[in-house]
Amino acid sequence: MTTDFADGRMRLTVLGGYLGSGKTTWLRHQLHVGRFGPVHVIVNEAAETGVDDVLLAAASGLTLLAGGCSCCTGRQDLIDALRGLCDQRSRKASDEQRLQRIVLETSGLADPGAIVAAIQGDPVLVNHIVIEQTIVVVDALHGLAQLQTEPLGRRQIGAADQVILSKVDAVDPASLTLLRATLRALNPSAPQSAAVLGAAQPLLDLAPDAQAPALPPLSDDDTRGAIFPTRLKIDESIDWSAFALWLSALLHARGNDLVRVKGVLPTPAGRLLLQTVRKVVQSPEILPAQENQSEDGTIVFIGRGFRPEDLQTSLRRFAGRPTGLGQKT
Repeated sequence: MTTDFADGRMRLTVLGGYLGSGKTTWLRHQLHVGRFGPVHVIVNEAAETGVDDVLLAAASGLTLLAGGCSCCTGRQDLIDALRGLCDQRSRKASDEQRLQRIVLETSGLADPGAIVAAIQGDPVLVNHIVIEQTIVVVDALHGLAQLQTEPLGRRQIGAADQVILSKVDAVDPASLTLLRATLRALNPSAPQSAAVLGAAQPLLDLAPDAQAPALPPLSDDDTRGAIFPTRLKIDESIDWSAFALWLSALLHARGNDLVRVKGVLPTPAGRLLLQTVRKVVQSPEILPAQENQSEDGTIVFIGRGFRPEDLQTSLRRFAGRPTGLGQKT
């Protein structure tokens, strides 16, 4: 039996960060080492197809909210899910094990500050949930470029109680110092730590005189257009090597527009987890078989400046197949 917190309310950690920052990788490792203890994880995906929930099976409980960001279009779904957890907990007898912790992994397109405000403003949730902290994961490889061009990235940093720098093994010390100085300028009160594949890494103290590069002013009315998700269902008959070559060519030509690509593909070696961040393809991982594999073969492309039908046509033409290779869903 676990002991309730003194005030009887559950503790909620909000985990945010831009697309591809490494939130799921970090959280997956924390669940493995038991950082949060028994915990219910809520995963918010902007796309209708969830991928990250497949990787977080170590959680005591899991809720997937797909198809809208929990800070805006999916806000009510989040409130309903949290109220449901509160109701389940209230029904348990005092001597039963009751849920004490929740982690919300937000969509990479979500503003954690807006989520915190929505939860704290709900008359039911405020009596059952305390927001313990907001953790924001920052991609050390792409973070500075994102902060220079994406107003959402800056809002995410501003909402952080703690900043975790991921992929620090992929950048040189000078670039890392510039990023850290920029993060400190945006949010001086948020302590910084580092991780590689979710595991904590040592991080030297940032010199007080480290200078941040000037960031250009940005408007929330982005003339480049909104970032949106597109799903493509890849037919099983497609040759894996042909798809890999097509994706490599696509990222080379449009990697700055396609901010994130992720999905699970059936391959001769097994269920392959495919993930990219801009032009960088992350190390592939073979996932174990699971009971429901209906979404295998669905790849989510998240970005701006492209038409979904163009991806489908491009794939068909590249593979020399007039129909059936890529079906938009």
